[in-house]
Amino acid sequence: MISSFSSYAGSRDVDVATAGARAGADVVRDMYGRRLARIDKGGGDFATTADVKAEEAILDVIRAARPDDAVLGEEGGQQGAADGERQWLVDPLCGTLNYAVGTLLVAVNVALRDGAAAVADPFGGEVFSTDGETAWVRNDGADDARLTPTPATRLVDVNLDPPFPSAPGFRAVDLLAHPEFAERFRPRVVSTTLALAWVAAGKRAAYVTDGGDLSGNVHFAAGIALCRAAGCVVSGVDGAPVGEGRGLVAAADDETHGLLMSMIRAGSATERGNRLRSREVGR
Repeated sequence: MISSFSSYAGSRDVDVATAGARAGADVVRDMYGRRLARIDKGGGDFATTADVKAEEAILDVIRAARPDDAVLGEEGGQQGAADGERQWLVDPLCGTLNYAVGTLLVAVNVALRDGAAAVADPFGGEVFSTDGETAWVRNDGADDARLTPTPATRLVDVNLDPPFPSAPGFRAVDLLAHPEFAERFRPRVVSTTLALAWVAAGKRAAYVTDGGDLSGNVHFAAGIALCRAAGCVVSGVDGAPVGEGRGLVAAADDETHGLLMSMIRAGSATERGNRLRSREVGR
């Protein structure tokens, strides 16, 4: 299989990322509907043989084109020097729980840390790519189209999957319960980082998730790169830059980002007040 990708050896990093994402998407699509073995990861999480095979296909592309680069894979772990100058971050099947029950909302993420990235939608036929400066989408061989974020849909995708490291200061469910959220937006929960690519493409107004530093996370790196290159406003849920803060708020524009941050801060302030009152009552 490596020889079939040898033509990418002299290609741009974005071409390698795109070829890798496509190779992974082909596996995910081809294995859909089969009875797949599950690999338990604990805490209710698991991988399937489709995750493993898709990662192998992606790594074949990267190894053929960039044999000296390090890779951090969701399933295979670290290969090569973790502190190397060039490292690829690979999430071969984001949305495994969806996939395992026949839901077609999944993504294949391939990103060069601080560089090119690609996100493939195996069943929608779209591949979102960035060279680190501009971002575009290709649908089943059609001409590339620039990604243009817009808040017009008013749809905000909120990740409700555990863990919730920022609780009780920030809880995504509290954001959904904020009165202004219901006035301004409509929530969606697709449970895959495909939603991040949708923010860059204008299919979502924003995406919100809790978590630690997600800048080097295999699940999020490609989507963050797309959003930044498309011109989205990206920060942590604490307002700090991604890489310095925690969690993620990726919004189509400044206004949407500002509205969401104000709701998040209001919820955090309310929680702090509740804790203080509880302490007073307990005295």
